[in-house]
Amino acid sequence: MKALDQQCLFPSEKERKGCKTAALCCLCSALVTMAAEQLIQDDLTLTRRVGESVSFSCGGTEQCDEDYIFWYQKKEKETFRVILYIDKSSGYIEKGYGHPQENDFSAENKENSCELKINKIKLDHSYWYYYGHLIFGSGTKLSVTDEQVVKPVVSVYPAASRAHLERKSSLLCVASAMFPPLVQFSWKRQKKNGGEPEELPPAEGEQLELRESGRTIAIRMVDRDDLFTYMYRCYVKHEGGTVEAPTQQEVSAWYQRFLQWVKLLCLLYTVLIVKSLVYCCGLSLLMILTNKGASTNCTHAD
Repeated sequence: MKALDQQCLFPSEKERKGCKTAALCCLCSALVTMAAEQLIQDDLTLTRRVGESVSFSCGGTEQCDEDYIFWYQKKEKETFRVILYIDKSSGYIEKGYGHPQENDFSAENKENSCELKINKIKLDHSYWYYYGHLIFGSGTKLSVTDEQVVKPVVSVYPAASRAHLERKSSLLCVASAMFPPLVQFSWKRQKKNGGEPEELPPAEGEQLELRESGRTIAIRMVDRDDLFTYMYRCYVKHEGGTVEAPTQQEVSAWYQRFLQWVKLLCLLYTVLIVKSLVYCCGLSLLMILTNKGASTNCTHAD
């Protein structure tokens, strides 16, 4: 694979087929490793009008230190198509992959980024754009439209669940009324009695996202701490900027929740005991009155 990549530094007609094969191998490798690891592109979406220009960046991540950076274009429900690749060591750009729009694209190898550019945008440039070598970036969606970018309205609600039975709690965050509709959720937490806010690690199977018309809902599961109560805040990343939720959500320490259940059980047992006492007292009073009535009747008979 490496030797074949080195041949692609010299794009002679004889070696173009080998270069295309190398690109396909990279694409297959990317698909295999995509589930295990994913690069991060800084822009989730970019909104432009027809005739404007746009630049997609790899975001200056460490993975951009790869020898070769491939850029791909993808339409919804279609396969990835190679646009070009950049040799980082020499700055050489290869476009020989038969892409129908290849003349619309240019690329630039900067010190800390690898950029793909479109100097004059057309309507049919509305695609997802990915970069990578053996793994893909997270992707940037280009929207070609006259609509204005609108920041999301962020709201938080208590999520109803039975997670407390598993020493877990659920957080619910809603982003709505935004354009473009794509957003990314992140969370920070802080001890209720003070302390510095800390980032939550990326959710691995612990966050569910539901997309509906006009809004996106995120439900994040978190473990209750044994000792500390934490305040959680939701952040929504959008092309218009990052929006912070107006209020925090409290997740009580596990032992506090346990104590609440103990108190509830004690209250329940107290109520049951009081009801039993009232029942016994009522029954005793009824028996006393009954016996007293019987004694009175016997006296009158005598």
